[in-house]
Amino acid sequence: MTSKGFNYRLIIFFIAIVFGVGMSMPTFLQSDKGAKISLGLDLQGGLHMLLGVKTDEAIKSKIKSIASSIKFFAQSGDIIIDDLRIQDELITLTLLDKDEEKKLDDMLSKINGLKMTKDALNYTLNLDDKEKELTREYAISQAVETIRNRLDQFGLAEPNVAKQGTDKILVELPGIKTAEDEQRARELIAKAAHLQLMAVDEKKRDRAQSMSPMEASTYGDVILPDARGDQIRHILKEIPIIDGSMLTDAKVGFSDMQQPVINFTLNSEGAKIFGDFTANNIGNRLAIVLDDKVYSDPVIRERIGGGSGQISGGFSVKEAHDVAIALRSGALLAPVVLLEKRSVGPSLGADSIKASLIALISGFALIVGFLILYYRMAGIFASIALFVNLLLLVAIMALFGATLTLPGMAGIVLSLGMAVDANVIINERIRELLRTGVVIRQAVEKGYENAMSAIVDGNLTLLVSSVILYVYGTGPIKGFAISMIIGNLISMLTAILGTHGMYVLLMPLIEKSRSVTFWFGIKKRSH
Repeated sequence: MTSKGFNYRLIIFFIAIVFGVGMSMPTFLQSDKGAKISLGLDLQGGLHMLLGVKTDEAIKSKIKSIASSIKFFAQSGDIIIDDLRIQDELITLTLLDKDEEKKLDDMLSKINGLKMTKDALNYTLNLDDKEKELTREYAISQAVETIRNRLDQFGLAEPNVAKQGTDKILVELPGIKTAEDEQRARELIAKAAHLQLMAVDEKKRDRAQSMSPMEASTYGDVILPDARGDQIRHILKEIPIIDGSMLTDAKVGFSDMQQPVINFTLNSEGAKIFGDFTANNIGNRLAIVLDDKVYSDPVIRERIGGGSGQISGGFSVKEAHDVAIALRSGALLAPVVLLEKRSVGPSLGADSIKASLIALISGFALIVGFLILYYRMAGIFASIALFVNLLLLVAIMALFGATLTLPGMAGIVLSLGMAVDANVIINERIRELLRTGVVIRQAVEKGYENAMSAIVDGNLTLLVSSVILYVYGTGPIKGFAISMIIGNLISMLTAILGTHGMYVLLMPLIEKSRSVTFWFGIKKRSH
């Protein structure tokens, strides 16, 4: 142990103090500049929603996707099929050339969970019960991930999105205060973002306004409204050319008239299908459909390669941005419906913050008072380390843009308790050695050495349990765990390096005074 000047422990501790003060001030002062901790739903208010998932729609969507794959396979392999239709959850088709039967059967056999029944060359296809159940489960888990991705890109800090029960999703959005923000968030969450490129039925196009949906279905068509208004209708081939699952990117751009548009890109499979279709249908129309509304139906002038397209439809910049987010994050396999909505007022957050701060400050003051009364100067060292621990904890959480919730505040209090525990163990080890007559310098060194194993074991156990909570927990549990993880690691720095560095710096003064009562709170003097 060096007896003069600074040592590496104190230098590291000093750097930690500067970092802690600098990074935590924006949070404590709530300044506009600098990184700071965001408050969770329970502290600052926001929006609580419970959503239901229409999982049966996911099955219909999968059936439609399978039908689209069959159509592309038949066209690319010159297999002639007739009357390919979707009826509820069934696909029916007729194969015209028996020589192609084996090729079609091989293709269908590779689709997981597909039940196939045949009457001569008439096929009826459906999903088996196991595949339907898997599709429902996947629709819910996919909805959770998709909604979470959308809200992350929307810019909300730490939204909580979690599955609840078997077919419901809990969404908590802190910081949603205006009706406009609430409406945007709700629309972004509920938007199916299902993009389809569909062929216009050119032969019946003139009858789109007068034909009923039931009559259209007899021809294998659907009637969809225009994005500009339901009074404009389009008649399209029911089975889409391109499905949204082939989308890889969507970005906001501007047309030649400086109107916001959405430029999208397809994967290699989608690009090939798109190129082949446009090459074989020059002069016909291709409708761009988003969430069952037709945004445009341009005439195909030439083969379109590269797998890219554009959606234009009188968007505002905000609308185009939100649609692009929804498309990038993926289409919802099944629609979601709002079952329950509850606004959490900021008054609850203010009361919670006030009560929590009172508890935190009171507990902190009592602990500091006890440490100083019981350990004297050693208690002051421990209190300084404890204060720096709190600054560093706030600083690191602010640096990573963490969101503070009530469980997170509980985690901070508990991590401070662990830091106190480490200092108590160290001080008691030093006092034990001093009572046996060991000189002060050796007592301090041996005290830290003897306390190390107990501190490391306790902190490692807590760290492992906190990591498990973070990995498997959701929402508030994660907030509690992350506070514990950060606080646990910081306490090792402040309790072990920080206080040890102070003893090293002041050791000449401690040895000169020889007052173990003043420095360590015991009544025996050193020899």
